[in-house]
Amino acid sequence: MQLALLVLVVLIGSAFCSGVEAALLTVNPIRVHELAVRKRPVTGAKRLAKLRQKLGRTLTVLVITNNGFNIFGSLMLGSYATFVFEKNNISEIALPIFSIGLTILVILFGEILPKSIGSHFAIEVSLASASVLHFLGVIMRPLSLLLEKLLPVITTENEISTDEEEIRQMARLGSQKGQIEADEAAMIAKVFQLNDLKARDLMTPRVSAPTLNGSAAIRDLKDALINNNNQWWVVLGTGVDKVVGIANRENLLTALLKGEGDLTAAELSETVEFVPEMIRVDKLLTNFNDDKRGVRVVVDEFGGFVGLIGAEAVLAVLAGWWRKSSS
Repeated sequence: MQLALLVLVVLIGSAFCSGVEAALLTVNPIRVHELAVRKRPVTGAKRLAKLRQKLGRTLTVLVITNNGFNIFGSLMLGSYATFVFEKNNISEIALPIFSIGLTILVILFGEILPKSIGSHFAIEVSLASASVLHFLGVIMRPLSLLLEKLLPVITTENEISTDEEEIRQMARLGSQKGQIEADEAAMIAKVFQLNDLKARDLMTPRVSAPTLNGSAAIRDLKDALINNNNQWWVVLGTGVDKVVGIANRENLLTALLKGEGDLTAAELSETVEFVPEMIRVDKLLTNFNDDKRGVRVVVDEFGGFVGLIGAEAVLAVLAGWWRKSSS
């Protein structure tokens, strides 16, 4: 009875160490961080985050504990089993059977099964074992510090980090496994595409941009406004590349209906905001947040008018409508 109890203790100890080790190596660090920084952190999440930050030290504690059960525990069991079997005069038959059986039990129930469970329920096992690991770490602190002096690599901190390509792959895998929608994964990829594009890639070039002569009366611009349904028009002055402002087509047509056709395009124009043609589109999108008009005049390095760009051009990239020009 005592021998069976000792075998059970060794198996439980070995299984705990193996399962927790597998869980710690499998658990998603971003998920742990998210649980730890909540207003009401999940029980054990903060402690688990600290343990993962010093993963080398935590694994050292687990390895020492696991080997204590597997090696020292097995030796003790072998000695005690020899004593029990010799006392009952069955050592020649029982001892080899016991040794083989114990080895199989340790492999199956002390290693393989708990590691499978730990990997499958990584977050649950990690959170549940955080307090025990912390306690073991405190007890073994002197030994851990000595080992860290001898093996400095153990002290390396595990910082949470990722990059653009990794996020793309995670989104793609999430879509394939049905954890996120396919269109959501595609949207994530397109968001990163914004960082690779400049205003000049999306703008309507000057030769194609809708423009008005600022000194012209709007009654003389009636046909151009009716035949072209662009919402925003660039109002030009007399000088080369002189941009007076931008005018809203709806406002111009409203003025015509009110009988204000003698007003010039310049008088009905609004203040224009300029952006350099080399500005990244992700920064440009943020810039649009400050202005409900959602339109900018694009200028080159010399301040010359080279094109017009609206928020819808950026949204076209996110929606997948935009295609890079072959030129």
